[in-house]
Amino acid sequence: MGEIGIHVEQPQLVPALVGGFVLILGHCSLITKERLFLSETLLAMVYGIVIGPSVLKWINPVEWSSNDLQLTQEFSRYCLAIEVMIAGVTLPKRYLQTEWISLLMLLLPVMTVMWIISGSIVKVTFDMPFLQALAIGACVAPTDPVLANAILKGMFAETHVPLRLRNILTAESGANDGLGYPFLFFALYLMRIGGGSAIGTWLYATWAYQIILSIAIGAVTGYIARKTLRYAEAAGWVDKESFLLSSIMLALALVGVCTIIGTDDILCCFVAGNSFTWDDWFRVETEDTGLQEVLNGFLSMSFFMYFGASIPWSAYTSANMLAPWRIVVTVIAVMVIRRLPVIMALYGIIPAIKNWQDALFAGWFGPIGVSAIFYAAETIKQIEEHSDSNAGRVAEIVYPIVCSIVFGSVLVHGVTIPLVLMGKRVKTGFSLSAASLRTQATNTPLTEKLGWFGKRRQNTDKDDRGLEENQPTSATSPQTAYICMSESIEQQPRQSSTQLATDSLPLSSSDTIGNAGRTKDT
Repeated sequence: MGEIGIHVEQPQLVPALVGGFVLILGHCSLITKERLFLSETLLAMVYGIVIGPSVLKWINPVEWSSNDLQLTQEFSRYCLAIEVMIAGVTLPKRYLQTEWISLLMLLLPVMTVMWIISGSIVKVTFDMPFLQALAIGACVAPTDPVLANAILKGMFAETHVPLRLRNILTAESGANDGLGYPFLFFALYLMRIGGGSAIGTWLYATWAYQIILSIAIGAVTGYIARKTLRYAEAAGWVDKESFLLSSIMLALALVGVCTIIGTDDILCCFVAGNSFTWDDWFRVETEDTGLQEVLNGFLSMSFFMYFGASIPWSAYTSANMLAPWRIVVTVIAVMVIRRLPVIMALYGIIPAIKNWQDALFAGWFGPIGVSAIFYAAETIKQIEEHSDSNAGRVAEIVYPIVCSIVFGSVLVHGVTIPLVLMGKRVKTGFSLSAASLRTQATNTPLTEKLGWFGKRRQNTDKDDRGLEENQPTSATSPQTAYICMSESIEQQPRQSSTQLATDSLPLSSSDTIGNAGRTKDT
């Protein structure tokens, strides 16, 4: 800093680029999220690709550390820990107890089928042994809480997706990230040890030490943290800022402790978050503060900017078995058949998924993101540390394959909602045009021809928020009732997500996902 001039180096350029992007996006956040329904993670990933070494070459994450794989894994670890803690905290009172059947079905049979299908796709596409393919399939089996939060929050989800469906998908994404370890180490132990010894090691080292121990640690620490915080708050010892940060600090502490003893830190954080808000006290106290949403948004955008800049585009060549056609086929197959068929087949025994519309939404929106990157890095680490000769080229190709699938998931799930709404608007435009022609032929005003439904669709074309008006009384015409209700909605302050989801009025079947044959959610 002693010389006058411009010093363009990555340590100074990175905060300028990240901060500038978040600031500019924040200035138009309502437009991008609630009108265009574009995912922040999608925009962040595209931005990372543009400023990364493949386009503008302004930043290159590979140069930030001598071990860029470890940097990626630790970045993803802390993002996941905070995200699953937030997921656990935002769930309703005693949720794991009341919805244990639905969660158990999603975590065991559904996730097992997702793992096997993903592994089978990799085996067929890349022509590799099934155990090696299962190791790669284990990385993309869990649904991602970071991307799930981007889908399950916001105006579209709060007005079109039932609260019970949002809750179960949040719980699933938080829990199955930690449960990726058994699937990954099942394949790794069979390649490393083989036979019955591999199964025995898998049972006590993975299930007993990593899974069961982490659940016990999370439940106990969450309970203790809740009791001590409640006592401190009642005694007047804790200020507002420390109160709001308590769950985040708990997540960071648990990551450190679990990493030291070698147990499952991600699953531990989710269980601790749910135990921390078991009586609903902390969730109710903090739901209107917005702190958790702010942290979630900043973490997700930061990570996917990093991810976009670190995608190994140069690895996708025929020379290393990663020909572009193999990658494209893998991404499409994983997006289409990894999750949707099994959810559609089993939704009848999942109480939280009431009908086929719910199953369609839950089956399609099973995003792959930060957790897949974390497990890909863990796979490479395990293979290199133990010199697994039977692992073949898994350590070489797992990261590029997983990155391509994550890229496809962010892209596909990020544009699904805008495309659906665009289709609705086009359909509405054609319907109104045809009705207008018929109305002109009979000299009948369009609003009289279409009545209450036509006025509602015209309003939906202007603002696709899906809010439904009150049923008109016998003394009020449908048109007058709709106009009055629309004005009252515009004048009301923005509601919290829980209140909006539980108090919103019924929606029409054309605007609501999974509304057919279903009573109002409470």
